[in-house]
Amino acid sequence: MTGLSSADAPDADGGALPAWRVMASTALPFVLLALGLLALAYWWLQPTPPKRVVLATGVAQGAYSEFGKRYAERLAAHGIHVELRATQGAAENLALLRDPHSGIDLAFVQGGADARRDTHQGADVGLASLGSMFYEPVWLFYRADSAARLLRSKQLDSLAQLAGWRVNIGAPGSGVPNLARRLLDANRIDAATITLVQQPLTPAVADLLEGRLDAIVLASAPESLMVQMLLQTPGVQLFDFAQADAYTRRFGFLTAVTLPRGVVDLARDLPAADVRMVAPTATLVARDNLHPALAQLFVQAAQQVHGEPGWFQRKGDFPNARDGERELDAEAQRFYRSGVPWLQRYLPFWLANLIDRMWLALLSIVAVLIPLTRVVPPLVELRIRSRVFRWYGQLREVEAATGVRPEAALLATLDEIESKVNTVQLPLSYADELYALKSHIQFVRRRLQAPPPA
Repeated sequence: MTGLSSADAPDADGGALPAWRVMASTALPFVLLALGLLALAYWWLQPTPPKRVVLATGVAQGAYSEFGKRYAERLAAHGIHVELRATQGAAENLALLRDPHSGIDLAFVQGGADARRDTHQGADVGLASLGSMFYEPVWLFYRADSAARLLRSKQLDSLAQLAGWRVNIGAPGSGVPNLARRLLDANRIDAATITLVQQPLTPAVADLLEGRLDAIVLASAPESLMVQMLLQTPGVQLFDFAQADAYTRRFGFLTAVTLPRGVVDLARDLPAADVRMVAPTATLVARDNLHPALAQLFVQAAQQVHGEPGWFQRKGDFPNARDGERELDAEAQRFYRSGVPWLQRYLPFWLANLIDRMWLALLSIVAVLIPLTRVVPPLVELRIRSRVFRWYGQLREVEAATGVRPEAALLATLDEIESKVNTVQLPLSYADELYALKSHIQFVRRRLQAPPPA
């Protein structure tokens, strides 16, 4: 044997590796496994929400449009861009939500606006409610001179008196036409005796003011600019639903509310008396695949936008979990039950959301890795000791070749082994094994150099 074969010898610098590198290289597979599991969990859970979401609102200058702007401002603070999509109203919003290719993620929907429920086609599949957001009272504005001309009276007292009137019930696509027809049908008004017009809100208001319409019906929160304007327009009166409680018994989606005296303008005492009204409730509806973090942000924004006192509600009445038409989203249910997640009260949203979505996966990964880490110390010990024991095979070959191969060649091989062993670095706890190897090398050297027996 003239030297070490390339198959048996360690790497040229293998013996000089520090012990910490042995530890690191042994633990590397487990580190890679942990990172792989973490990447898989991140891909599966998708904890980071999309940066863009589309919200269907309603007509310009309507309450849906005004509220949509407020949502966009609040989510922008968290780096989420809310694209507002103008529509004709609740009916169109529902149609867009049901269309998988519309690109709409959320929309405002008015209670009682779903014509499909009237035909018993069942509940929506793939949609979930984020809760009830605000009342949308039914505003019936009419011209005082129309009441005088058609009724010989100063005011309209019942919906049944609308026979012979020209009434705008909202544009197709809004939730008002379906709602208005149900109220008119409940009063047994013959369709042939009333002229129903379906114009968008702005031209309808213009026609009302110019006398081409006798009345208009709209359902909107009082934040609507058109509602604010009509309430203060001379010659335009607001219908008082004297039978408000009766309507709520007939239609479960309606609530009896009161417009308090003076709430529009205290100085001018508008209105001059309490006005009884009926109101469906507006809900925020989302596709059921909306990212949970976005659902959480929207209900938090809803609390800021709709939680204050208003003309028809007290502080804290909205938003709430009541929605008799659709199943409540799991993240919204969590918010109504527990409030803002604990971590979000102390950490930035992105970090709190990441921890909130990933902590269970992290615990699972740790549970998987803990048993595996128990094999790391024995593997480290085996690798360190193998840096010593691997040379014993070479020593045995040299010793077995004594008297068979030339002494000079064997001594050269032994010198090469000794040179390599001198570069080996081990922790102090294994130094005795390294010194034992060196003493065994010297032992074999003495045997090679010993004179043959006489």
